[in-house]
Amino acid sequence: MHHFNYVGPNLHCESVDLVEIARLYGTPTYVYSAATMADNYTRLAKGMVGLDLQICYAMKANSNIALLRHFSNLGAGFDLVSGGEIKRVLAAGANVKRSVFAGIGKTEAEIQLALENEIFSFHVESEPELARINHVAGKLGVKAPIAIRVNPDVDAHTHAKITTGKSDNKFGIPLKHAAAAYEAAAKYPNIQIKGVQMHIGSQLTSVNPFVEAVRKITPFVEQLKAAYGITYFSIGGGMGIVYKDALASGQQSWWDAQPADQRPLTPETYGAALVPLLQPLGLKIVLEHGRFMVGNSGVLVSKVEHLKRGAGKNFLIVDAAMNDLVRPAMYESYHEIVPLHRDSSRRALTADVVGPICESGDCFAKDRQLQEVGEGEYIAFMSAGAYGYTMASRYNTRAMAAEVLVHGGTFELINARETFEQQIAGEKIPAFLK
Repeated sequence: MHHFNYVGPNLHCESVDLVEIARLYGTPTYVYSAATMADNYTRLAKGMVGLDLQICYAMKANSNIALLRHFSNLGAGFDLVSGGEIKRVLAAGANVKRSVFAGIGKTEAEIQLALENEIFSFHVESEPELARINHVAGKLGVKAPIAIRVNPDVDAHTHAKITTGKSDNKFGIPLKHAAAAYEAAAKYPNIQIKGVQMHIGSQLTSVNPFVEAVRKITPFVEQLKAAYGITYFSIGGGMGIVYKDALASGQQSWWDAQPADQRPLTPETYGAALVPLLQPLGLKIVLEHGRFMVGNSGVLVSKVEHLKRGAGKNFLIVDAAMNDLVRPAMYESYHEIVPLHRDSSRRALTADVVGPICESGDCFAKDRQLQEVGEGEYIAFMSAGAYGYTMASRYNTRAMAAEVLVHGGTFELINARETFEQQIAGEKIPAFLK
């Protein structure tokens, strides 16, 4: 569910007309709904009732510090994958002590930063990483809390580029080798074995892979509890969101109208399937969802530059590009595209929706049927709150987009559009070229 709906002919985020934001701050601009994020967090927590639960928002999905403060105020910790993300949490005034540090290539400097800020736990991906964490902890005179990421070899049935739980993925230690890895960890003097972790992939639309993975790894979790007294089990994240018919899915009536076996995965069905499996373990359960928390809480607002009519093909050229929202180019991902001003009297238009970047891959949609829109009008790419701005670039020397957060009837710029001077601030012409 989300808080993007038409009020009369105009698309609103909560109680704010998106045209107002576009005119004030220009385009392309990301707009986020604070209410949607709060609803998603609350529904996830309620869906897992009965567990000792710790939600760590996977901030790779969207790392704006205003959003981090919002989730921190709701009670979340964070799933971190870099030293920069640790610094973002600190900049947001949030708590690293409730956060976990994942990723396969942690540097010594990043490990030290995490330890100095009393990280809840490291999620260890390999035995060389374990040795590195032990070394850094020894230099600081502390014990590093760890959980080893165990790869359950479960097919998440998601896009090949975002699956993480198969034996041929780069993540984690195979389940058959995990016992030996824990035995090795127990011998390090500066390591504290605290838990176990798994994560099988992103944008999962069925609960079955989660259930399969938990059932597969549960006997091993019980062994670890008996042998090392572990206190938590992280089952990762990966719950998917609605991308097709995303605008309609903001309406409760649309959701209820779907046959039970065709409804998207919800926190309620997720919890109903997993709580009975996890509760008997008597451990803290850590969740690391990102896309579910923010994906449908954001849109990318863009302006139409013009319509180019070709031989048998129309191209709707907009001012957003693949550098702003790379998912369609990188993953062939679908984003619903809607006008900010809806007019039922207009005829339909079928066109490729493309950006101005000099690559054929700069295409958001092919042969998409839309309401006819003209030069200077605005459209919105729905479900753009996750892996949008956070994956953006300056390709073609294009400025990073602005970001706006809406709360009820108010809104505020939380990240100003980048200037050209900011883009080149770190660059210099060497003396030998002068």
